[in-house]
Amino acid sequence: MLGRVVRLWLHSGLPRPPMFRTRGDDDVQSVRLLSDAMSGRRGRSPLQGVQRRGRELRQQVEALVSDSKERGALDPAKRKYLFQRCMELKKSVDENTSVLQNLKKADEPAPVGNYNQRKEEEEKQLLTLSQQLQKLAAVLSQDSVTKGYNVDGKCQNSPQTEQENEEEEEEDEESSGEEDAEEEDDDDDDNDEEEDDDDELEDQPTIKECITVGDFVAQQDGDLTFKKGEVLLILDKKPDGWWMAKNSKGERGLVPKTYLMACNKGVGQEPSEEESEEDIEVVDETADRTEIKKRTDSHWSAVRKAITENNTIDVLATMGAVPAGFRPSTLSQLLEKGNQFQASYFIQPELTPSQLAFKDIVWNPEKDTIQPRPTRVSLILTLWSCKMIPLPGVSIQVLSRHVRLCLFDGNRVLSNIHTVRATWQPKNPKTWTFSPRVTGILPSLLDGDCFIRSNSSSPDIGILFELGITYIRNSTGERGELSCGWTFLKLFDSSGIPVSSKTYELLLNGGTPYERGIEVDPSISRRASSGVFHQMITLKKQPQLLVKLRSLSTRSKGILNLLPETLIGSMCYIHLLIFYRQILSDVLLKDRISMQSADLISNPILATFPKLMEQPDLMDALRSAWAEKESTLKRSEKRDQEFLKSVFFLVYHDCVFPLLQSTFLPEHKWADEESEASRWKVIADFLKRNQEKDSALYSLLSSENVHKAFDISEITYDFLGQARKSSASV
Repeated sequence: MLGRVVRLWLHSGLPRPPMFRTRGDDDVQSVRLLSDAMSGRRGRSPLQGVQRRGRELRQQVEALVSDSKERGALDPAKRKYLFQRCMELKKSVDENTSVLQNLKKADEPAPVGNYNQRKEEEEKQLLTLSQQLQKLAAVLSQDSVTKGYNVDGKCQNSPQTEQENEEEEEEDEESSGEEDAEEEDDDDDDNDEEEDDDDELEDQPTIKECITVGDFVAQQDGDLTFKKGEVLLILDKKPDGWWMAKNSKGERGLVPKTYLMACNKGVGQEPSEEESEEDIEVVDETADRTEIKKRTDSHWSAVRKAITENNTIDVLATMGAVPAGFRPSTLSQLLEKGNQFQASYFIQPELTPSQLAFKDIVWNPEKDTIQPRPTRVSLILTLWSCKMIPLPGVSIQVLSRHVRLCLFDGNRVLSNIHTVRATWQPKNPKTWTFSPRVTGILPSLLDGDCFIRSNSSSPDIGILFELGITYIRNSTGERGELSCGWTFLKLFDSSGIPVSSKTYELLLNGGTPYERGIEVDPSISRRASSGVFHQMITLKKQPQLLVKLRSLSTRSKGILNLLPETLIGSMCYIHLLIFYRQILSDVLLKDRISMQSADLISNPILATFPKLMEQPDLMDALRSAWAEKESTLKRSEKRDQEFLKSVFFLVYHDCVFPLLQSTFLPEHKWADEESEASRWKVIADFLKRNQEKDSALYSLLSSENVHKAFDISEITYDFLGQARKSSASV
């Protein structure tokens, strides 16, 4: 019906209705295309309509490429016209791709053979066409086309251009002055080592101009901000990967070489893998003698890897599978870099700078227990919901929707990265929800109540939230994790006063936490008009995260003060962490024969409990078993801490300790439905059998069960090897 009404209006010659008066001709063409595709205009199927439109677009692109190669294309007015035409065609191609992706086999008026194959082939052709237009637009948009580039993106340096470049280099050398002379000797000593590691750009010393392959926002004084497609004049190639460059406005600064490509490369070519894995460590001054802060971030390589993986995201965004603001997950990249950002690392005791004592575990001889330790940040956070999260396209399958959060100061991650999985309803897929309080058999992975502790003195400390999806591409089977947006909640104001305990509606940003000014879905803003009312409606359509900071009661403060100084976790298993900390303090401070002894300690709980932090289903098994056992205890027994610890020992050994060594328990895999279901079945069967036999002894001695070969690390705790070194000692 909609298609019929739209077609009658388009062919009637009547004035446009108010809802379409602000639209351009391309938007009208898009409406006509959609109505034609959905209704089968001229007796054609919707798929045939899209294919016909695709052939028309390909012919127009061929004509545009032919015009751009003519000699008159170097004229500024002609180049401007060609650029506008290129962008119009790209928009039409993207619209045709979007219509194609929304088509379904059920929309066809008659059966179509090899429907999925035809649709996929047409989608690939449109993607190729869009990329071709993107490359052409990047070249046509440059002011220096007449100087050093033709429309094919190849260098055509004239003698005049080379002379101008030499003059600019001489100016830069004069501005650098004695600084370059002092560094020359050091550079000569490192030349041999650098020659083996130089990338393709560095192998071409004659290249003086490069094209940027992405947007970059200056992070520190002396950096140069640029947009994708700009031409930069390279003044100095530094071995650390940050090069001195000058843009068309004469502004100078440091730029990352991974964002650059030589003028004879294809537009959009991504940096090499070697470049993306480099760590950045810069101690230098710019030509203006602006001091550059030292970059020694241990996780910066993961951030760069996330940024340089945009080739996959560009493909998905061009196909319409994800919005333009999606990026590879930064926090997921950090979790893959060992255990530095995992909870299992942060629950270990921390040593003092001298490494002769424990910093965050102190014994209270009067109360014969661990000494509570208040911290600067100690709060409870509740995740409520996420609103207006853009939907991914049909070409990818979403395996998990989740939020990763950590403490952040704008530059570094200061805590472990905690993950909470979200739930959603098919009727409202743009809204994610969380369980405000997990009890019973609900998984702890769904618990939206989180405790947060830190003793960092940073004035800029806050909570970084990154919404993410784990996905698999239907066409290639490739798995990955994307960031659907991020936001930051600062915990202290400019006066150092903690923020209020209330509910916050946080707007999400696109890109990575190290990028600014990027929207999750730019199409929302483009569709907005200038009216105040429409802007208010647009603001409500922006992706948001709702969280609540809860005020602490005296009892909650006492519980949190027994935890490590830096840790983020779920409230549903906080009592299990308290048991672990109490047992840890008993072993290290109370029962050790000598404080100078560094021998291995025989204690299976201390040796294996940290592994549960990375296997939430086993933590749930322990939580369930303890709740069942605690319900059988008397009130007087619950008040006896020593008795409770002895019971906890028995529950732990009857519950999760045998499972950790069982060969029947599959390996834990994130967002793998089959693996998660298999693991939970093994866990449930084991707990049921133990309940019937009244202990795990039967399972341990039964010939039906097979366990891994014994290793001494299962029962021994090496606190020197596991303890965290104080940041002051590093």
